[in-house]
Amino acid sequence: MRNLNQNTITEAVLARHVNTASPRLKKIMTSLVMHLHQFAREVDLTEGEWFQGIEFLTACGHITDDKRQEFILLSDILGLSMLTVAQNNDKPKGCTEATVFGPFHVEGAPHYELGADISNGARGVPCLVRGTVRSLNGEAVANAHLDVWQSDEDGLYDVQHPEIGHAQARGILRSNGEGQYWFKSILAVPYAIPHDGPVGKLLEATGRHPWRPAHLHFLIKAPGYETLTTHVFRSDDQYLDSDAVFGVRQSLITDWKRQADGTYLVEYDFVLKPASAKD
Repeated sequence: MRNLNQNTITEAVLARHVNTASPRLKKIMTSLVMHLHQFAREVDLTEGEWFQGIEFLTACGHITDDKRQEFILLSDILGLSMLTVAQNNDKPKGCTEATVFGPFHVEGAPHYELGADISNGARGVPCLVRGTVRSLNGEAVANAHLDVWQSDEDGLYDVQHPEIGHAQARGILRSNGEGQYWFKSILAVPYAIPHDGPVGKLLEATGRHPWRPAHLHFLIKAPGYETLTTHVFRSDDQYLDSDAVFGVRQSLITDWKRQADGTYLVEYDFVLKPASAKD
């Protein structure tokens, strides 16, 4: 194990993992080491470049707190978040597709009755959202737990407004006995992911924009069904084909219809995958 060089170091590191108790951890660490070492060889990584990488990851850690998760943003803009979603949410045809979770979900959002206005003072054009939650065979999913959140008309989530002090444009509702849900909120608008930190600098350095198309987030749970994490996108958005986090799926795009009184209506029906269903 002495006098290691660039050709023998990889096998030496892998040998240190021989006593790893968890087979899964051993598999992950083996692959991680092999790919990292191969990456360094492939790009002829310099010591200075590697140190820059360490500084970048350190900066991501420093800017992360209970309201901002820079590592989720990094995973998102690298497409890794969407890759893991796609790998782990291969659903039967007809089920609503999953997409990225995003960094702005908050546990313990307020609960609302059906028909309530979850905007709770958030700035934006009023919008009615309604639809159904059903199983793959068309059966209504009653009492489904719908956790909803979105940005305001300035493209900011409530947690990005420290002066507010209460939840806005987010809430939890339950579908009725026929699987129906409806609530009032505000018109979703495109917004830029936080780009004032290291992830933003990386986007700029690679000639990319930070914009996401307008959408509503949904996290839907019901006994006997797989949990669904998804968005509903506006069909008229200019960033549908260049989402900074690669989260758009065609089946999740729908029309947001302007009404005579200037408000908007969006209708979307969710189809859940039974927990026991096989792909």
